[in-house]
Amino acid sequence: MLDRVLLGGTASPSLHPVRVASAVDEVSDRLLTAIAVGDFLPGERLPTERELTGLLRVSRPTVREAVGRLQALGVIDIRRGRNGGAFVRDSWSESSAAAVRRTLLPRRAEFEQLFDLRGLVEGMVAATAARRRRPEDLEPMREALAAHLGASTPREEQAADSAFHQAVCAATHNPQIARLSRDLLSRISLGFPIEPWGKGERSHHHRAGEGHTALYEAVAAGEPERAEEIARSHFMISAEMIREVLARVQGEETA
Repeated sequence: MLDRVLLGGTASPSLHPVRVASAVDEVSDRLLTAIAVGDFLPGERLPTERELTGLLRVSRPTVREAVGRLQALGVIDIRRGRNGGAFVRDSWSESSAAAVRRTLLPRRAEFEQLFDLRGLVEGMVAATAARRRRPEDLEPMREALAAHLGASTPREEQAADSAFHQAVCAATHNPQIARLSRDLLSRISLGFPIEPWGKGERSHHHRAGEGHTALYEAVAAGEPERAEEIARSHFMISAEMIREVLARVQGEETA
C-alpha cells in the first residue's frame, strides 16, 4: 500500500531486495528518512495522526505505534495540549542510517528516474507559467520570493519556497498541472508533499534564492525557454540533498 504512494502505481517486486516486517516498521522508516532528508525540520511539528493516516493510507493504530517508536528513539517529543503534537528534536539518530538504507537504497535507481522526470515536468510547468501568466499572477511570486530571501530560519525558508512554487504552478491556470507537480513531489518525499530541505545548509538556501530570483524574472518577462532551463536546474537541488543523505549512510556503512 505504501509502495503505491511512493512509486505512484503498483509496486514492482524487483524494486524490493529488502523488505520490512510490518506497516509499523515501514511507517517508522519513512518518518525517520523524511526527517533525515529534511522534509520535517528540527522544532517542526509532524502532521497530525489523522493527516499521516490520510497521506500514507494506513490505520491510525499503525501511525500511533510508529510515532511512539520515534519518541522512544529520541527523534521527536510529544507535547500535550491545544498546541501539542509530535515535534522533531533532531534530524539524525543512530536509527536514521538504517532507516535510510531500508527505505531509499533499494529504490535508488527508481529515485534517479523520478529526479529526471521531475526536472522535465517542472521545466514544463515553468515554461507554461511564462506563456500564460497574467499581471495578477506575479504578485504572489514576488511576495514568496521576498519571504524566502528574508527568511531567518530553515522552516521559514521551506515555507516560502513552497509558496513560491505554488504561485508558479497557479500561473499555468491549469489545476491538473499543479496536481502533477504535487504528486511528483510526494513521490520523491516518501508520500509527504514537502520539499526536502537538507540540514539547514546555507549554501542550499543561497542557491535556491538565486534560482527563485532567476525563475521569477523569466516568468515575468514571458520567456518560456529560459524559465524551463532555470527550473530544470533548480529542482536538482532537492535531488542533490537526497543523494547526500544516501552517500552519508553508505559512508557510515563502509567506515
